[in-house]
Amino acid sequence: MIRWVSPSNSLEVSKYIDAYLYLERPAELKNTVRPKLSPHPAAHLIFSAPNEVHHYETKDNSYVVSGSHWVYPHSQTLELDHAKYFSCLGVKFKVGALYSLKEIGFSQIVLNTVEGLDFDSYDWCSVNSVLELLSQVKLGADQCVMSLDEFFLRFLSNCHEDKHSEITRRAIPMLSHVSVSELSENLFCSQRTLERSFSKVTGLTLKQCQSMLKLDVILEHLYQREQSEINWVDLAFQFGFSDQPHFIRYLKQHINLTPRSYVQERGFTIDVYGGVEGQ
Repeated sequence: MIRWVSPSNSLEVSKYIDAYLYLERPAELKNTVRPKLSPHPAAHLIFSAPNEVHHYETKDNSYVVSGSHWVYPHSQTLELDHAKYFSCLGVKFKVGALYSLKEIGFSQIVLNTVEGLDFDSYDWCSVNSVLELLSQVKLGADQCVMSLDEFFLRFLSNCHEDKHSEITRRAIPMLSHVSVSELSENLFCSQRTLERSFSKVTGLTLKQCQSMLKLDVILEHLYQREQSEINWVDLAFQFGFSDQPHFIRYLKQHINLTPRSYVQERGFTIDVYGGVEGQ
C-alpha cells in the first residue's frame, strides 16, 4: 500500500515539509479495507486524480472529497474507505507549518476537517500541476521527490516567519523528551508566552500535541510486537504513564479502544498496511 516514503532533499523545503509518500491500493485486492488514521497534529496534503473519490469518517462527521484534498490536524480518529483502487501522493507538513504558509495562499489553521483542494483560491497549484506531479510517480521515488522539491521551492522562499513560528519550531522536537512544564525553561521564555505562541501557530495546546506525537510512537511500538510479547504494566511505565489504568484511559481518550481491544483489532493504518514496500 505505502510504496515509498522519503524526506525532501532540500533544506529549504524540509523546514516546512516532513516527508513525501506514495500510496496505492492495488486493484487486485478483493477485501474491503477500512483502516483508521490515528489523531495527528500535522496537516497532510493529498495529491490525487480528479476522478478519485476519498471517504473519511469520524464518530461525528463524514467527509467525501474528489481528487486532491487536505487532511488537517485532527484530534479524532479518522476511518478511511479503501475498498476501491486509488493512488495518491501525500505531503506530510511539519507541525504548525501552515501558519508560515498562509501568506502565500495556503489554508489557515483548521482542525478536525478534511477539505477538497480549491484550485480557484490558490496561485501555487492547479489541476495540471497536480497531474504533472502524479505522472512522475512512474519514474520512481527519486525522480518524484526531485519534482516535488522543485514544485514547492518555487514559493516556500516567500514564507512568513515571526517570533511565534520560531519559538514553536524550537519547541516541537523537545516534546518527545521534555515535559510541558519544563519546556519554557529550556527555551528561555515564560510558560504563558510559549503556550500562547504554540496555540497561535498550531491551533493546539502543547499537551495536545505532545499526546498525539506520543500516540504515534506507541502504535509503532505495538505494531512491531505480537500480543503475547506485550506487558501492559511495563509498557505504561516505559511511556511515562503513572500506572496501567492511566495508560488505558489515555488510549480510550485518543482512539476509543482499550489496549487489549486495540491489539485484537489492529485496524489502524500501520497495522493494515505495515511498513514501506518500495524503499
